[in-house]
Amino acid sequence: MENLLDYPNPLKRRTNTRLICGEYSFSRDGEIWSNVNVPYCPESELSGVGYKDFIPLCYYKRKFTIGDIGDNRAILHFGAVNYYAEAYINGAFVGSHKGGYTPFEFDITDFIRGGENELLVRVRTGDIYNSARGKQSYKKQSFGCFYTRVTGIWQPVWLEFAPKNRIRDFYFRPDIANSRVNVELLTYGKGNYRIRAYYDGREVGSAAGEVAYKTALTLDLSETHLWREGEGNLYDVTIEYEGDEVRSYFGLRETRYDGMEYALNGKPIFQRFVMDQGYYPGGVYTPRDPMEFAEDIERGKALGFNGVRLHQKLSDPRLLYLCDKAGDMAWGELPSWGIDYSDLSHLGQFLAEWEEALRRDFNHPSIITWCPLNEVWGAWEEPDKIGDGRFAATVYEFTKRFDPDRPCVDVSGGVHGEKTDLFDFHSYEKLDDLQRYFRELDEEDRLEVPLLYCEKTDPRYRKGQPVAFSECGGIALAAEYATAETSEVNRGAVLSESGWGYGKREKEGEEFVARYEKLITLVQSAKKLSGFCYTQLYDVEQEVNGFYRADRSDKLTESQKRRIREVNLKRV
Repeated sequence: MENLLDYPNPLKRRTNTRLICGEYSFSRDGEIWSNVNVPYCPESELSGVGYKDFIPLCYYKRKFTIGDIGDNRAILHFGAVNYYAEAYINGAFVGSHKGGYTPFEFDITDFIRGGENELLVRVRTGDIYNSARGKQSYKKQSFGCFYTRVTGIWQPVWLEFAPKNRIRDFYFRPDIANSRVNVELLTYGKGNYRIRAYYDGREVGSAAGEVAYKTALTLDLSETHLWREGEGNLYDVTIEYEGDEVRSYFGLRETRYDGMEYALNGKPIFQRFVMDQGYYPGGVYTPRDPMEFAEDIERGKALGFNGVRLHQKLSDPRLLYLCDKAGDMAWGELPSWGIDYSDLSHLGQFLAEWEEALRRDFNHPSIITWCPLNEVWGAWEEPDKIGDGRFAATVYEFTKRFDPDRPCVDVSGGVHGEKTDLFDFHSYEKLDDLQRYFRELDEEDRLEVPLLYCEKTDPRYRKGQPVAFSECGGIALAAEYATAETSEVNRGAVLSESGWGYGKREKEGEEFVARYEKLITLVQSAKKLSGFCYTQLYDVEQEVNGFYRADRSDKLTESQKRRIREVNLKRV
């Protein structure tokens, strides 16, 4: 049976694929070389380097052999390289890419030779004021909610061999009312195509025709199996075109807001999400084994959550495949911290990276909402946080033109623009304050929540608009250390030598569970909320507010986990 985790991107699988990972020669200055284990960033233990200071420039070098490829083209793929990458084959420049989280590829056919070849990758870090770095620390060490930097190659590198006239891309748009999926097929060149859909090994639909670079077609399905909450009913797909073949899959589902309720396939679903920031023991952004993705999904589901907010990081496609398979819902997010929103000249680079993210992840049924920006501040905020509202507005319009079917929250937890499909907010305040916000929302259709890090409120809430509580809780868990609060780092947050979280520090176990029960019971009583997201599934470095420690060891007993699950499932 085919193991989709063997492929860097399970949505686009060619048989003739070859990973180029493992040991590379590595240099921080181009002179002193050591070894690095790709795809782990050099800051990580699993890379074999473990250098955590700034790396403004680094080099990767690796030899690989090529046999007879016939009339095929050799395509070199990179899953993600942070930040500006230049690739050379046998000393010849083959291409470059800017952006630390999105995939790119180069046709290297004209640069390779039979036998041994050499790949050299030159990587520069991004401009701190114009690069989407997410939660990567801009200081020498991690602090607050900023963590270990990730430099260079941190996702797989691989070769594909395919004809010159080959499949370029494809997008599935489900139509559940008519039991079909509309397909946009993009190719290099002109030729004939055939698409077959299968469910549980049975062929349930096919279409064939001629394509000249781009075509739209309809794939009628003889069986209807909806992708649901907790049920990842996936259709397998084979696309053939002029000697090329790509295997993929899709989920048949519809996602939208019906009034103030989120509806999946027309059925109201309360989103019970948990934050997953995508940090893994020993590997920083990259797990030792992709099954760690599945284990985290199961940890969240066992606690009664039905989805994840993949926060300030474009997650590995294999994680999203596992969400697809498990029926676990997700928000699709791009790191946005690090961008200067006051300067529209930075908009172009952000949109370029965001488009690459949208194209990569469009076919994942688990992604039910796009979330391009996080905690962006508007022009009525403090002078040092002045942003340009046109930035958020443009990103929203761009997203909706690309994908009109999914909801889009323009700015999560910040100042929303003129248009957004969802008004969401972040708050780590006391229960009394939250109770007032929810009462005003339910009784007066009014929502005035102070923005994090400042005292102003976002005035853009419109009556009848869907609302999500997309960051909450973050309860600091103390183990052997004291529970006393120390200096504030932002609204509601406390810091100590042992780590930080939000609010009064609670001891692991009963104190934490009791506080969580009070919080989530209150949240679920808010009739007009469409969902919530708890911060977070596991600790990340010095942030100690997870249900699990950073190494995924338990903080809670099995009975305490059951209590967490029970309170999460009160509103189903």
